[in-house]
Amino acid sequence: MNRDHFTADISRHVWDTKYRFRDGDVLHDRGIEDTWRRVARALAAVEKSDPAGWEGRFYAALEDFKFLPGGRIQAGAGTARRVTLFNCFVMGVIEDSMDGIFDGLKEGALTMQQGGGVGYDFSSLRPQGLPAKGVGTIASGPVSFMQIWDAMCATLLSMGARRGAMMATLRCDHPDIEAFIAAKHERERLRHFNLSVLVSDAFMDAVRRDQEWPLVFPADEGAAPVGETVQRPWTGRPGPVACRVYKKLRARALWEQLMRATYEYAEPGVLFIDRINRMNNLWYREYISSSNPCGEIPLPPYGACDLGSINLTAFVHDPFTDKARLDLDDVAETAKTAVRMMDNVIDASQFPLEKQVAQARGSRRIGLGLTGLADALIMLGLHYGEEPARALAARIMQAILHAAYRTSIALAREKGAFPFFDKEKYPRGEFIRSLPRDIRDGIAQYGVRNSHLTAIAPTGTISLLANNISSGLEPVYDFRYSRRVLERSGAYSEYELTDYAFRLWRELHGDRPPPRTFVNAHTLAPEEHLAMQAALQPFVDNSISKTINVPLDYAFERFQDIYERAYDQGLKGCTTFRPNPVTGAVLTGVEEGVAAPHCCSVEREAD
Repeated sequence: MNRDHFTADISRHVWDTKYRFRDGDVLHDRGIEDTWRRVARALAAVEKSDPAGWEGRFYAALEDFKFLPGGRIQAGAGTARRVTLFNCFVMGVIEDSMDGIFDGLKEGALTMQQGGGVGYDFSSLRPQGLPAKGVGTIASGPVSFMQIWDAMCATLLSMGARRGAMMATLRCDHPDIEAFIAAKHERERLRHFNLSVLVSDAFMDAVRRDQEWPLVFPADEGAAPVGETVQRPWTGRPGPVACRVYKKLRARALWEQLMRATYEYAEPGVLFIDRINRMNNLWYREYISSSNPCGEIPLPPYGACDLGSINLTAFVHDPFTDKARLDLDDVAETAKTAVRMMDNVIDASQFPLEKQVAQARGSRRIGLGLTGLADALIMLGLHYGEEPARALAARIMQAILHAAYRTSIALAREKGAFPFFDKEKYPRGEFIRSLPRDIRDGIAQYGVRNSHLTAIAPTGTISLLANNISSGLEPVYDFRYSRRVLERSGAYSEYELTDYAFRLWRELHGDRPPPRTFVNAHTLAPEEHLAMQAALQPFVDNSISKTINVPLDYAFERFQDIYERAYDQGLKGCTTFRPNPVTGAVLTGVEEGVAAPHCCSVEREAD
C-alpha cells in the first residue's frame, strides 16, 4: 500500500492540480508514486540500453522528492499529450516590421499554449516617433507592442493555459529605455511581464565616470546617415552597424531612474549582458540578449530551458543535533542521475516550433540546481547570513557542478557530444577554463554531452510540492504564512503554510523556542542576500534567479547601489522586491490574513 508522502495540505493540492495525470474524471496517477513512476518510465524510454534499469534509478532519484524535475516535466512526461517538457523559451528576433511583430506574437502564443514561458528582446523595434519602415506612418515603440503580448498572455490564461510568465528585455542604449523603465508604474500595465534592462559594461563605466550616454538605433539600410552616428553590435544584426544618436543624457541620471523604479515598483531587474556573453560556453556561435522569465537561463533566439533541482533537505541527517550533517557524496550521486534524466528530456519532449528543436538538440543545454538550501542550513545549525553558511552552500554547488560535468563527459563518450560542440573553441571558454584539470582533459578527449549544465531556478511550485521547503537558494520567506490558491473547481481557497524546517523543529522539540538560525527573508539585510548569490555564482554556468528582499522602510540612500554591488560581485543579473502599492507584498503572514496578489500566486509560478 502506498504511504502518504505529503505532510502539508498545500503540497497535496499542488500535486493534484498541477502535476497529477488525469483525463477528465479518469485518474492515471493514484498517488505521487505513480507520478514518479510515470516520469521515470518516460525518460528511461529514451535509453537504448537497459531502459528498465534506468527507470529504477530514475525513480530512486525522484522518490521522497530528492530530485525535483522542472514542473513541465512532472506534468507532461509520459502523458502522450501535445505539450513541451521545457519550462521556458527565448523567442526569435522580432523583425522591425508589422509582419515581423505579429509573426513573433504568433510564435509566442503557440509556445505558451503548450506550456512554455517566453522571453523576448524588444531592442530590435524602432523607437517611438520614428517613421515606420516603408509605410509612411509613425512607429509607436517597443513598449506599446509589449501590451499586445500582455493581452495575448491574458487571453491564453483565460482559456486555461498553464503558464503566464514572460520576460521582456531592452538595451540600456535604446532610445525608448526611459519609457521601458517606467512601463509598469501603473497597476494594470504589463502584469504578465517581468522586465530587465540589458546593462553593458560600457554603461556601468559611464555611470561611474558620470559621462554622457548616447541613446541610439540602427540607421535604415540604404539611407544616408543623418546626424551623429556610432558603430554598435545590435540585436538581430550581424556584426556592428551604424547607429544614429537620437539623444544624450547623463548616465547617472538614467541609472537613478532605473534604481528609483526598482525601489518604488520592484522592476525592472538588470541583466549584465556583456558578462553573460563573455561567460557563455557557446561564446563562439551565440549572442544572448534575453533570458527565460525568471532570469536563471540566458538564452539565444529559440533557446529552451530544461530545469531540475536537488532538494538539499533530503540529504540532511540528524537535523538540529550536534551530529547534524549533509551527505555531500549522496548529493553528487543524485546529480549524476539527474543529468542523465535531464539530457533524456531533450529527446523525450515535444516542441512548439521546429526552430526550438534545432536549438535544444544542437546545444543540449540543461540547468541543474538546488532547492531547500535555507531549510537545510537551518537544520544544520547555520545562519543564512553568515560566512559558514555561504561556504557550505558554495561547496554544495561546486559538488553539483563537478558531478554534472563529469557525468556529461561520460555521456558524450557513450552517446556523443552535443552537435554544436567545437573541440577547438569550446575549451577556450572563460567558464570552462575555470574547471578542474580532469574535467578540462575529459572535454578535450571526449567532448561533453551538454553545452551548459547548472542553473539555480526559483522552484516556487515544486518546492511547495516537496512539503513546502524553502525555494531555490532563497532564504525562508516566512515560517508561517497564508497563501490563496486556485482550486480545480475555479474557486479560491486559503491555505495556511508552515515552513518545512520549522515544522520539523516543532515535531522534535515542541514549543521550545527555535534557535537564532531561524532567519527569514525580511530579517536579512539585502547585502546578505547578495552575498549568498555571489558565493554560488562561480559554480553556475547558466545563471541564478534570486530576489533581493528589501524592507518597506529601507531608505533609498541605502538601496541605490544594490545593482552596482551585484555587478562588482560578479553576478550575471539581479532583481529586488520591496513592497509597494502596485505589486503589493509577495505573500502574507497568517496573522494578516490577506491574499497574495495574483502576480505572485501559485498559478503564476515559473515552474
